[in-house]
Amino acid sequence: MRAPRETRTLPAFAPGAVPVPFVIMGYDEVVAHDTSWNAHSHPWHELLWNERGASMTVVGARAWTVTPTLGLWMPAGTMHSGSAVAGTWFRAAFFGFATTPSLSEVPVTVEITPLLRLLLERLGDPALPPASRAATETLVLDVLTPSSRELLVQMPTSPLLRPIANAVRENPGDPRTLTRWAAELGVSPRTITRAFNAETGVSFARWVASVRAQHAVALLTRGGEVDEVAEAVGYRSASAFGAAFRRTTGMTPGMFRAH
Repeated sequence: MRAPRETRTLPAFAPGAVPVPFVIMGYDEVVAHDTSWNAHSHPWHELLWNERGASMTVVGARAWTVTPTLGLWMPAGTMHSGSAVAGTWFRAAFFGFATTPSLSEVPVTVEITPLLRLLLERLGDPALPPASRAATETLVLDVLTPSSRELLVQMPTSPLLRPIANAVRENPGDPRTLTRWAAELGVSPRTITRAFNAETGVSFARWVASVRAQHAVALLTRGGEVDEVAEAVGYRSASAFGAAFRRTTGMTPGMFRAH
């Protein structure tokens, strides 16, 4: 029997709409069910990452995978939705809008380094003296920087590309090539190529590789073996999967492998 899915509804706030007494405040939770969050926004900035598992955060047509090593900075007031599978241990740090300038005007990935993780965990100590808390918050803001690495997919939305997007998101191992999709949709390969570049900023092949990488991370963080994950996302060998994964993300599959 399939476990129940939980849908959470949160409000939308303008930046700074709610005065808060903190500079940085942490939150964490292990979700008991597959969970989704409606589109909402916070009055403070938010840093999302996971202690265990992978989750998805969506802003408009852009979907990021959040993991234990790649977090996402969400500026105050940014409308976003999210989802996580049962057992995901997600974490968040809230940054006061009045006390913290945003890293970016738009969402950006942040590498969750061991140092950043230790500093954020220290702030969770309720017995931390005020002077130590202030010093730790200063260090957090000093080491918190955007990362060039990200697990991001820009979803195409046109009627032409929607069948491709839906099929590949449903089954990242779908073997259909650009030429085969063009034949099935009754258009030229060039038409699909132009549409992908216009709607996503990348080629069909790079878009598929990004979707496969996102799906692979979700499987790896749940303990999947690399060769099994490679097959599940459409690669003939673990080495081919590893090479494609590194080209897409700049990281190895082993960085996300749950132990």
